[in-house]
Amino acid sequence: MKIQLSSVDIVNTRTDCLIVGVNEKAEQSATVRKIEKATNRLVEGILDSGDFNGRPGSVIVVPKPQGINAKRLLLVGIGNKPDADDFAAAASAAARELCKTRSISAVSALPEVSVAGLDNKSKARIVVQSIHNARYRFIQLKTMKGKARKDAQCSLARVSLQSGNIRNEALLKEGIREGNAIGNGVTLAKRLSDLPGNLCTPSFLAGEAKKLVRTHGLKVQVLDEAKMKALKMGALLSVSRGSREPAKLITMEYQGGKRGQAPVVLIGKGLTFDAGGISLKPAGAMDEMKYDMCGGASVFGAVTAAAELKLKLNVVGIVPSSENLPDGAANKPGDVVTSMSGKTIEILNTDAEGRLILCDAITYAERYSPSAVIDIATLTGACVVALGNPATGLFSTDDQLADELLECGEHARDRAWRMPVWKEYQKQLNTPFADMANIGGRTAGAVTAACFLSRFTESMKWAHLDIAGTAWQSGANKGATGRPVSLLTRFLINRAND
Repeated sequence: MKIQLSSVDIVNTRTDCLIVGVNEKAEQSATVRKIEKATNRLVEGILDSGDFNGRPGSVIVVPKPQGINAKRLLLVGIGNKPDADDFAAAASAAARELCKTRSISAVSALPEVSVAGLDNKSKARIVVQSIHNARYRFIQLKTMKGKARKDAQCSLARVSLQSGNIRNEALLKEGIREGNAIGNGVTLAKRLSDLPGNLCTPSFLAGEAKKLVRTHGLKVQVLDEAKMKALKMGALLSVSRGSREPAKLITMEYQGGKRGQAPVVLIGKGLTFDAGGISLKPAGAMDEMKYDMCGGASVFGAVTAAAELKLKLNVVGIVPSSENLPDGAANKPGDVVTSMSGKTIEILNTDAEGRLILCDAITYAERYSPSAVIDIATLTGACVVALGNPATGLFSTDDQLADELLECGEHARDRAWRMPVWKEYQKQLNTPFADMANIGGRTAGAVTAACFLSRFTESMKWAHLDIAGTAWQSGANKGATGRPVSLLTRFLINRAND
C-alpha cells in the first residue's frame, strides 16, 4: 500500500473515496465548505436528516455524490472541539468503513482537522496507523479462492493525505513515515501472534528472525538448547522439557547508533503455546494460549520499526521462545531449578513459566551493558483482573524510565498504568527450599510476578510491561492487537532524538 502527501482540488480530484471530517455543531472546515458549495449543501442535508450526527466516530458513505468527482464521499464525525481521543476514534472509524467500500484509492482530508494537543505530524501518524490496522486480515490459512478471497481482503492500495490547507508539509511527511513504520511493525506482530501454535513454533520464530537480516539489515543470532545449557540457563530450559519442540533464544540487533553506544534491550516472552504444563490450564479458551508469545511478537515489531525509521540508536531484541506442555519430563510442582544468574527457584506452579524464561533472558542481556531493559510479556491473569483491556500494566524500579514509558503510551494512544514493585511484596516469594518461589500466593499476582523479575535486574534500569489484557481480544473479533509496538516504538524514537 502506498500512502503519500498531496495537494489536490478536493472538488475535482478523481478518487474512489474522499474522506472528510465533519463537526457535530461547530463551524465546518474549509474542505467541508468547498464540498457544500459544490454539492448544494449535501453535508448539511445529511446532518439535518438525522442519518448522521457528526459525533466522534460516526460515519456515513454517500455513493456518487453530485457535484464532486469522487466516486464516494465518506463523512466521519469529529465532534465539536475534538481532542486526541475523538480524533483517533474518527480516524479508526473512517479507516474501517473505507475498507468496507472496496475502494482502491482514497483521499483523506482528516489531517486538516484542528485537534487540541495534536500537531500535524501526530494527526498524520494516527491516520496512517488507523489505515494499516483496518487493512489487516488474517486469511492466509483459509482455502477460499477467486472472488471470495478478494472480497475478504481490503482492496485499498493508494491513499493520499490532503495538505491543501496545511502550511507545514514537512510535519505531515514525517507523520506518514512514522505511521507507516509503526503500522508495519504492528502488522508483523499481529501476523506472528495470530498464527496457530502448530505452525508458529520456537523454530519458526527463529526462522522469521533470520529473514530480517536481509529485509531490515539486522544482526540475528539464535541459540539452541545446547548453547543455552552451556550458559546454564536452567530456568528457561526447564520450561521446554515437556515439549518435543526445542527452545530457542533469539537475538536481533539493530545498529543505528554510534559504535559502543549502550543499546536499549527489549525482551519479549515467546511462549508459542502455553498449556500450563503439569499445572494444566482449564480447557475453555485454551486455544488463545497461542497468544502467549505476543510479547516476543511485539519485539519483532518494534525492532523492525526502528530499522525502517533508521533511528540513530542501538536496539537489541531478545526473544526467549519455548512451549509449555505436560509430559513425563516436564517441570513438576516442587521442583527446584537454577537460573543463569545462579539463583535457585522453587517451581510451585508450572503455569507461572513466563517468568522462568524471562529471568534467564534478562541475565543474558547483561552482556550488552544496556542503557535500559524493557521486558514485555503476557504474564498474569491478575493484571487483566486489575486493569482490564485498555491499559498495559507497567512495573519499574526506575522512576525516570517509568515516566518515559507512561508518556510514550499517552502519545502513541497505547496506554500503560504504573503498578507497584514495593519491597513489602517481595516476602510473598519466600520459600524454605530455594532462593525464591515462582509464585507469591493468591494476592497481588501481577505485582509478585514483577517482583520476581526484579530480582534479576539489580544492575540495570528495568521496566516490565504486562500485556496479558492488551495483547489480543476475544469474541467475534478475536485476534492480536499488536500492542505495545506503538508504545515501544515511540520510546525508541524519543531515545534516538535525545
